[in-house]
Amino acid sequence: MTVTIAVAGKGGTGKTTVASMIVRYLAEHKLGTILAIDADPSSNLHSVLGLELEETIGGIREGMRDEMQPSASMASTMPGGMSKQEYLDYEVRMALVEGDAVDLLAMGRPEGQGCYCAANHWLRSIMDRLGSAYDYVVMDNEAGMEHISRRTTRDVDHLVVVTDPSQRGVEAARRIVEMIPGLEVNIGSIHLIVNRLWGEEIPQPLADAVAAIGVELAGTIPNDPLMADFDLAGKPLVQLPAEAQVVRAVYRVVERILSDGRD
Repeated sequence: MTVTIAVAGKGGTGKTTVASMIVRYLAEHKLGTILAIDADPSSNLHSVLGLELEETIGGIREGMRDEMQPSASMASTMPGGMSKQEYLDYEVRMALVEGDAVDLLAMGRPEGQGCYCAANHWLRSIMDRLGSAYDYVVMDNEAGMEHISRRTTRDVDHLVVVTDPSQRGVEAARRIVEMIPGLEVNIGSIHLIVNRLWGEEIPQPLADAVAAIGVELAGTIPNDPLMADFDLAGKPLVQLPAEAQVVRAVYRVVERILSDGRD
């Protein structure tokens, strides 16, 4: 059965870094096949994972929208005599980036004007089938969690909410948690991470705000200067040395999350 882990948080809190380290942990421990989904419109997960990205689901949906309208001149014909859903399935699979340890799909830009209902309906079906072929799905989500709220992904076993050590980051995390009951998606468990922490302890005013969210703190990640060096050199963060602070901290969190899932 597929285990789905979604990472969410305010932009700039480091959720893409956390998502990439989760993928690295799963790959290094050989826990099964992995599909990474970049649901952030900025589409940065591929560079952090050291993968090349050529196409996004948003681009495919944009190109298919007109053909899926009843009034479109080519509404009933697709290349090779394929049905619309078969062609969309083909396009999605062609957009899949296959890596040595992980495969990647990028959602890309948000929807433009016009009706995407048919395309979204078929995309949900296709991505659900595609995701079920993997042991793990790791999603780097956008702050508003649109792809989860619109059910363009499967139900989530573990939601990892990331904040930085700022009141704005914690407030965004609180809003994400409060949003969950209104989503038509089953979320198994919620885990909170404070990222880029200076020092050993969370400052008391921030600790009070974190506690008020009502979600147990899964762990903290220290501010790691080595990450800045990798960013400046253009190196994928998954190549950070095993002793790097951020790697060790995220690994501890992942072990706790997966342990909770087995309990």
